Amino acid sequence: MLIHICCSVDSHFFLQKLQKLYPHEKLIGFFYDPNIHPYSEYELRLLDVKRSCSKLSIDLHVGAYNYEGWLEAVSGLEEEPEKGKRCVVCFDNRLEETAQKALKLGEKVITTTLLTSPKKSLEQLADSLHVITQKYGLEMVVPDFRKNGGTQEQFRLAKEDKLYHQDYCGCLFALSKQREAQKRWRDELSSPLRPQVLPSSIEERLALYAKVIEKERLGELVGLERERFLNYRLLRAWVKNDSLKVIPSYILFYSTFKKELLKGKVERIDNGVGFFNKEAIRFVTLDRFNAQMQTAYEEVSQMLYTPPSIEYEVSFRQALFPQPLLNLSPIIILDTLHLGTYELYALTKTYDDIREILV
Repeated sequence: MLIHICCSVDSHFFLQKLQKLYPHEKLIGFFYDPNIHPYSEYELRLLDVKRSCSKLSIDLHVGAYNYEGWLEAVSGLEEEPEKGKRCVVCFDNRLEETAQKALKLGEKVITTTLLTSPKKSLEQLADSLHVITQKYGLEMVVPDFRKNGGTQEQFRLAKEDKLYHQDYCGCLFALSKQREAQKRWRDELSSPLRPQVLPSSIEERLALYAKVIEKERLGELVGLERERFLNYRLLRAWVKNDSLKVIPSYILFYSTFKKELLKGKVERIDNGVGFFNKEAIRFVTLDRFNAQMQTAYEEVSQMLYTPPSIEYEVSFRQALFPQPLLNLSPIIILDTLHLGTYELYALTKTYDDIREILV
């Protein structure tokens, strides 16, 4: 039997139920989900599916990430609601690839772990499976493992085995509508201006679950806990000197601006720190940053390509503002600093967030 797999939370439970229901059947997994966006989220879900299949001794095949083909398939259905026409086309797209894979492998029966997802319609999935299996001369299995407390058991297993529990279905359009309904910012669709791993980003979760896999391989006991914190994103920024020329600048994490566009003066410079006369902004020379953080950047443009970690940036902020409260004043690193006029533009986002940590 070839089982199309959408994510580890659904598959981990679904595969174990199938193993009990069909004890003499060889189960083979097939991860084909070009709907998942962005690609880093696809990588994260695939990583955890591999981990789940390894735990359950399930062979796994991985299909191509044909995102452009998937977009073409659902073209014109972007505004459809969850469980609408776009979902049907998406099911057909993934199950047809599953059927073709089954024929190549010599398998006669297909099914999908999507049947376990409480966000999906069993009727739509059953219809799609029926159409696809009829087309390719295959058989289908359509079990309902949700009933009789199945969904609760599914989530219990996922938590017990520390699986990655995503909070959106996968596609760009479902994510946008879900975040709009939640009145949450879609940070999954933003990328860092600099090559950094940002807090609560998909990249941070990738690193976290890779570490979980490594700890488990070594036989170490690990756990995952959630913590609430103040998150931050720098979306766009530039700094101009008094000749209105854009100069290299590096804006530190938690630098929060009330206004996007500001013009003012550095009125005082003390030990490499310039005091701007608006929004409590501090300009800091690169020499001061290097001396305090024991780094060796030759120019600010180098920081942009090889930035310090967020932890390093926050530690510099704490050293510059040694107080018990979290300081949100903008801190901007420049190559050199002078008394006089500066103009700057900055678009930032500060928001309440939750992240997982390894214990």
